[in-house]
Formats: sequence, structure tokens, C-alpha cells
Amino acid sequence: MPGDLSLVRERFPALRDDGDRLFADAPGGTQVPETVIDAMARYLVDSNANEHGAFATSRETDAVIREAHLAAADFLGCAPDEVVFGQNATTHLFALSRAIARDLKPEDELVVTVLDHDANIAPWAAIAEDTGATLRCVNIRSEEDCGLDLASLDQAINPRTKVVAFTLASNAVGAITTALAVVRRAHEAGAVVVADAVHVAQHRSLDIDTLDTDVLVTSAYKTFGPHIGIMYGKRDLLQRLRPYKVRPASDDLPWAWETGTMNHEGMAGYIASIEYLASVGREFGSPHDGSRRAGVVAAMEAIREYESGLSERFLEGLVRVPRARLWGPPTAEDRTPTFAVTGTRRRPREIAEQMAGRGISVWNGNYYALSLMDRLGLETSGGAVRIGFCHYNTPAEVDLVLEALDDFA
Repeated sequence: MPGDLSLVRERFPALRDDGDRLFADAPGGTQVPETVIDAMARYLVDSNANEHGAFATSRETDAVIREAHLAAADFLGCAPDEVVFGQNATTHLFALSRAIARDLKPEDELVVTVLDHDANIAPWAAIAEDTGATLRCVNIRSEEDCGLDLASLDQAINPRTKVVAFTLASNAVGAITTALAVVRRAHEAGAVVVADAVHVAQHRSLDIDTLDTDVLVTSAYKTFGPHIGIMYGKRDLLQRLRPYKVRPASDDLPWAWETGTMNHEGMAGYIASIEYLASVGREFGSPHDGSRRAGVVAAMEAIREYESGLSERFLEGLVRVPRARLWGPPTAEDRTPTFAVTGTRRRPREIAEQMAGRGISVWNGNYYALSLMDRLGLETSGGAVRIGFCHYNTPAEVDLVLEALDDFA
């Protein structure tokens, strides 16, 4: 296993305890470094104001907003004016879909996937219903690996396709999609590509130039930051679409898409979370230069390597838990360290409650991956137990989770 990234635990106040708490709930949201907490508190104490005022705290707020867009640009590898802040990824997708719906016709078609969080399905289903457009759904290859079926995608896409919405990685089973293949097929059909990066952003570096998606959404609370959402959109697309907004709002980017007063303290915390990631890259990785972007990319590569070791440890150990079944990719390749597990004797909620009694935090249910749970036949029986690790988890914690699964599954 590469360098021990769990050494960063000392930077997280929630992880400085007596060992009674084990967070294996990272897919639902991560803990945050102390620097993020400090940045949010410092903003509220020293700079709390609305924007565009003549006075000092308002000017300081303007600076925080500008810096937050620069930080997001460094995280995603895009231009600052292509970054839109909002409440969360779900809210972004509903706003985006509504703007796209203005130009949809009944003969148009939209494509979603079984693998997605409902945040990237429900908005497109809603506008299909409103406009009379057709909604098509791409299947997975099999229940064993839950990989996206590209043959099914080829059957779904045609010249009438206007939007292809898909996830870069499943928040339920950890399967990573073949994004470049999806984007290429969608663009060949002339469709707008909308990618959900909420889950993968915690585990892999994002590079807009490489991905070439037209839109990408993520949420900072999944990447060691506060509860705030980020949407990337290609400049020409954001300029062409007409978002719903109040009349005095600017038509300039990205302000035309940022409705109402922003979460300024969240933006301050977000800046600190990106600085945290850059510092991880400088300490544990090999950035190609001294820029923040290079630090973030190096961090995510170090995180990927470290988490691969955690995944291998969990998967090897799970084989020795006879009453537990894994849903999703059986190897550490092409997956995140997020695992959906069911037991033979207890329902997922009961297993999660038993593990919580031992101080282990895991999720149960469908985690809004409703279509996937229906496809796997798990929804009626309570979904699955979702166990998720990130770079502040340790190999010893993986072993404790496996021990608990063996006892409770």
C-alpha cells in the first residue's frame, strides 16, 4: 500500500476521539478538516454581509465569492466563469433541466441510466412528462458487476436524443462508468452530456478537458467541505440556455445561474477544503508544479492509490464472511471503496443498527439509487447496507467493519 494517508486524521476534529466511533459512511458525506470549520467561522465573525456593497465586509464577501469560483476551477480543471454555486447537485440538475425544457419538443428524447442517483433521473423524467418528450433508460450489464451496458446505451441514443445524463460512478455500488465512451457516443448524436460526479469526486481527479462533458455537478460535502453544490457548464451552453431567474439578476456568467443570495460561509469553507486537498497532494503526492490545481491532482492520485489498498483489503476479507453478499464490481479495479452488501439473516436496517451499536457508521436503504435497487431486486427487502471508506480511514478500520459484518450479517 502507498503512503499512509490516514495520517491526515489529525486534521479532522471529528476523528480525534477515543476510538469509539468508526466512520464508514463516506458516500453519504465526509467529515471536514479543522481548517474548513475555521474558515466558515472566520467569515461569519469578520466578513458576514451580502455582496456588492460599498462597505468593507461586503467587499470581503465579494472576494470570497471570486476566490470560491477560482478554487472550484482548480478542482475541476475549468474556467472560473464556467462554475456555478448553489444549494446542492440535485437543485442544480432541476434548474438545468427546466432551462433545457424550454426548447424541448414532443419528438425529442432524453437518456438516463439505471445506475444513477435519482437526482440525475427525476429532473429528466419530469421534463419529459411536461413536454411530451420520450425518456429512455440505459441498463447495467449484470447484477454481478453493475457496470453500465454500452450496448444498451447504443440502443437508446439516436438522432432525436437531446440529453444523455449519466453518473461517473455509482453512489450505491461503487461501479465507475466508462465515461469517455459515453460522452463520445452522446456527442456523435449531437446530445448535451450531463454528468453526475458527486460520488466519484471524493475518489478520483476530475479534468473537464479530458472528460468533455457539457455539464458536470458535484457537492462539496462529499469532498471534505460544507453543504454546498457546484455545477460546471460549458460556457457556450450556459450562455445559450435561458435559466429561470429574477429580473435584476445579471446575464453575465456565472451569475445568471446563481439564484438568490449564495451560501457565503459555505463558499469560504469550500475554499479551505480545496486548499486542504492541495496540501495533501504536496505532502503525499508529486505535483508537477506549485499551483493549487497541481496539488489537487496529485492529492487525488495519492488518494486513488491508497483507497485501492483499502478496497482490496475489504474485498479479500469479505470472501471470509459467508453470510454476506456483495453487489457490484468484485475487484478493486474500476470501482470506488463503496460497497453494497446484504446478509442472509437480517434486513439491511437491522444490520446497520447492530453496527451502529458497535460505533460503526454505515448506511442502509437505497440512498436515492432507486432505479438500481429496483433492477437488483433489493428495494422491496430494504435495499442494502452501504459501507464506504475514504482516505482518512485505516486498514484496521476495514478489519473492524469486516468483523462486525461477520457477526451481524
